[in-house]
Amino acid sequence: MDVLQILGYLSALLIGIVLGLIGGGGSILTVPILVYLLYINPVTATAYSLFVVGTTALVGAIKNLKKGLIDIKTAIVFSIPAFIAVYLTRKYLVPAIPDTLFSLGDFIVTKNIAIMIFFALIMLIAAITMIRDKKKTTTKEEKIKFNYPLILIEGAVVGVLTGIVGAGGGFLIIPALVLFAKLPMKKAVATSLLIIAIKSLIGFIGDIQNLDIEWNFLILFSSLSVAGIFIGIWLNNFIDGKKLKKGFGWFVLVMGIYIILKESIFK
Repeated sequence: MDVLQILGYLSALLIGIVLGLIGGGGSILTVPILVYLLYINPVTATAYSLFVVGTTALVGAIKNLKKGLIDIKTAIVFSIPAFIAVYLTRKYLVPAIPDTLFSLGDFIVTKNIAIMIFFALIMLIAAITMIRDKKKTTTKEEKIKFNYPLILIEGAVVGVLTGIVGAGGGFLIIPALVLFAKLPMKKAVATSLLIIAIKSLIGFIGDIQNLDIEWNFLILFSSLSVAGIFIGIWLNNFIDGKKLKKGFGWFVLVMGIYIILKESIFK
């Protein structure tokens, strides 16, 4: 085991710590860690990320459920189009993408390169969201009034994005829950974890039918991430996660730019 692989396993712990501290964002690191530190093929890495993200989010969701913070009905309404979209994406869309997409002179755009660049673009969007951090922070309870067409569209879009890049998509889900279901921010964050867990794990089922899964590695990596969540929650007693969020956003922004440069200019 070389230095990069050791860093990869330690980074699994970091994913959970970030999730425990700031309530999101950690899953956006999973694919780069798997690809660049643990040498895993990008398609397989997005599949593994779904399992890691789903398992880690499930632990957080159970914790929030015990506190009564999750709106079950909202989670179900949003999850249905999301998990259908993510399952179909992993089962049919991703395998259908050709290994070679097109070429620009001597530069050949492969499936792996396209997935990593698309993932980097999602990272940039997530980073800008964390840096700006202009989310509604009211805790006022409002009567839940579903905007079904928008929820269905948003759920399907998030499902497809999750299926392609293997990230949780919390930065898309939380605003949708606030705007379309009128949930207060605290409940929106908690409910998003359950939605992320459901759609990520169901999406992973589509991969079991297409890929050879290294279960020992995946369980070890996921266990480290889950352990990190509890460390992050404990650190919350001493560190204000909200203050770290903007700094982490800048880190994700730099990582996204690095991936684009590495996969295109310096490939």
